[in-house]
Amino acid sequence: MTDWLGPAEWDALRLSLRVSAVATLASLPLALLVAHALARWRFPGHGLLNGLVHLPLVLPPVVTGYLLLLTFGRRGWVGQTLDEWFSLVFAFRWTGAALAAAVMAFPLMVRAIRLSVEAVDPRLEAAAGSLGASRPWVWLTITLPLIAPGVIAGAVLAFAKAMGEFGATITFVSNIPGQTQTLPSAIYSFLQVPGGETQAGRLVLVSVAVAMTALVLSEWLARRAARRVAGR
Repeated sequence: MTDWLGPAEWDALRLSLRVSAVATLASLPLALLVAHALARWRFPGHGLLNGLVHLPLVLPPVVTGYLLLLTFGRRGWVGQTLDEWFSLVFAFRWTGAALAAAVMAFPLMVRAIRLSVEAVDPRLEAAAGSLGASRPWVWLTITLPLIAPGVIAGAVLAFAKAMGEFGATITFVSNIPGQTQTLPSAIYSFLQVPGGETQAGRLVLVSVAVAMTALVLSEWLARRAARRVAGR
């Protein structure tokens, strides 16, 4: 396979895997918190939070990328502060690609986890609490194991979405080979060059293989987690 893919194609594959992994892992803690809040808590702004979480699903990806550029660009109100205080730059960097992928995949992760939280009987948590367990301990020992299949499914969905993200990424971080060029961006670039269909086709096959592997792995992990929860 080393000879089958060229250096530029390998760079795009490695960067896509890196971006997708970072986007998934970095957004998972926040997704757990938001999903739990939407499923169990009632507070002013509940509907607004729900709408904001799902906004990337209904907005054109280019619009999301442009909003990220306005917010996290070097002159953005958040990006400028991060650059001056922490030397952290997102625009036109691979970290920006990870941020864009995380934003686009976040609603899918939250949705899957929220459905799992809503399926948990609150009386189980209340019973554990009545025995003296603190709320964090109840969540770690009762809720989290029960929602594990949903967490796995949400994480894999987010990873797959991040692997295929194009519109927001190319708007926010451009398409710089070796720096911000992910698999979708590389496929797009090859299709713009005469004779680049072969390279684009190889990357399409790689994308399909990675996506199918992730889905099969998620099914296996989710079933294993479900069997452990059921005590089988």
